[in-house]
Amino acid sequence: MENKKEKILQVTDLEAGYNGMSVLHGISFDVKEGEILAILGSNGVGKSTTLRAITGVIKPAGGRVVYQGEDITGLPSHKLVAKGISMVPEGRMLFAGMTVEDNLLMGAYLEKDKGKIQERLKKVYGLFPRVEERKSQISGTLSGGEQQMVAIARGLMCDPKLLILDEPSLGLMPKLVQEIFVFVKEIAATGITVIIVEQNANDTLAMCDYAFVVQNGEVVIEGKGQELLSNEDVQKAYLGG
Repeated sequence: MENKKEKILQVTDLEAGYNGMSVLHGISFDVKEGEILAILGSNGVGKSTTLRAITGVIKPAGGRVVYQGEDITGLPSHKLVAKGISMVPEGRMLFAGMTVEDNLLMGAYLEKDKGKIQERLKKVYGLFPRVEERKSQISGTLSGGEQQMVAIARGLMCDPKLLILDEPSLGLMPKLVQEIFVFVKEIAATGITVIIVEQNANDTLAMCDYAFVVQNGEVVIEGKGQELLSNEDVQKAYLGG
């Protein structure tokens, strides 16, 4: 008998925007523990705004965000990190003048137990051997793909239950995109739930459990990744098929 997974995050009728301009018009979705959920759509449709509203970067104008049964609507980002939600922002945002390992340690700033921090370092180095190879290197000297790996590894250093990735493949060569997506699958296999915002629709749908497409701040289609990948209407309208 299949083990029923619990919903880790439920978003209901989410509305948000900037300077009085509405961007999201009642977005609803949920994601189960250990799943990869993809949010797809072209530039400027509200994908990143959805993430910012969930993670407290901007305050929602309406709707609810419930995480592990607790209403977290509008809670500031730093409080969400303590609850087990970690976001890797678009553009990586590494401390370019610091070493790779120092960047990683910044991701564990809430943890005071040095033993636990070392355990987490060991875990992320196990997932990202190349990051360990570069641990003494200054982050700003890494390639784009390596910087993205460091950014994701840093996001894992707070030991999250939910990892949110905003455009992790942006600006990367196709080969590196595939590599990043392999790591995302490996992270989910450890039991961490992943929400990924991407423009790279075909590769993302091939990897994710469930996905929805956003257009003009609304969910226009949703379903299992493989179903959307083989849906002709989705291909024509959103995936350039």
